[in-house]
Amino acid sequence: MDEAFADYEPTRAGRLVSDFVNEHLSNWYVRLSRRRFWKGEYTTDKISAYQTLYRCLEAVAKLASPIAPFFADRLYIDLNSVSGLENFESVHLTDFPVADESKIDKQLEERMELAQQVSSMVLSLRKKTNLRVRQPLHKVLIPVSGDHIKEQLDKVSGLILSEVNVKELEYLDETAGFLVKKIKPNFKTLGPRYGKLMKEIAAAVGGFTQVDISKIESEGQYNLQIGTETVEMFLQDVEIITEDIPGWVVANQGTLTVALDITLTEQLWQEGIARELVNRIQNIRKDLGFEVTDKITIALQKNDQIDAALTNFNSYICSETLAENLTVLLNIPGDSETLELTDEISVDIKINKA
Repeated sequence: MDEAFADYEPTRAGRLVSDFVNEHLSNWYVRLSRRRFWKGEYTTDKISAYQTLYRCLEAVAKLASPIAPFFADRLYIDLNSVSGLENFESVHLTDFPVADESKIDKQLEERMELAQQVSSMVLSLRKKTNLRVRQPLHKVLIPVSGDHIKEQLDKVSGLILSEVNVKELEYLDETAGFLVKKIKPNFKTLGPRYGKLMKEIAAAVGGFTQVDISKIESEGQYNLQIGTETVEMFLQDVEIITEDIPGWVVANQGTLTVALDITLTEQLWQEGIARELVNRIQNIRKDLGFEVTDKITIALQKNDQIDAALTNFNSYICSETLAENLTVLLNIPGDSETLELTDEISVDIKINKA
């Protein structure tokens, strides 16, 4: 942003701060840290979560002050009036932040980018197959060509699995036996360089084996011999896609591929129903104005479709909703509410404060 302002490019500066706040701070850090913010004990972890957020908001106020002067000033004053960390009446009296390169951790940034990218790809596959996020799934497969990416993904695997609600993340060192990839040339990038050879290039690329495709993916380039001329191809010169296989759906983005197991076992389906029920009960608690710590009792109408889920996940449902008991009845006495758990399943429920 400092460079953008120095070059009189306020639009670029504005987009930089907007992308950071939207993509990284709000939709990622704050959303994934909600339990850290709201859980009861004032632990070191909770303090760290708040202090990190404070530091980010303070920096955003200062960075955005030249292009959003009134909002930035309001944000700065609201923060500083509580903390008293600085002796300035306005953000416009403070010094513009200076980048501390010793705090930059490129490995950490790469890990988070991978976590965000994999999560986004898996969530898009869920949407494509109409599998709601509260429905647990069994496994995600990620082909990896080297130890570096595998090590980076290992360090954020728990975060990814939690974000996409999948039980396991597994790596494939060699994709030839499981995932089948197809490749075709990118005429927009190759055409201007090898226009007269494009027909021969397309034919040669169409004959690539899985080994050839893996080579250009791992090395980033591939030299193709067309007659007496050597054609240099890079990753941006080709489009690589992975075919779906029975029981799995596959997504590609750049050099990254993820395969999602969409087979639903009875156990996974029951857990999905339990999670949907917890979500609906929490919303009812909120609508009824109950305190976060209030204990409740739950009465549910008997429904053969979900009886097994209620039995097997009774403890989970009660602990998540602070229910002292969950009773299944043929008929719900008094006023009840109808919950739609899926498009096909609805059930009557009554909740009382214990």
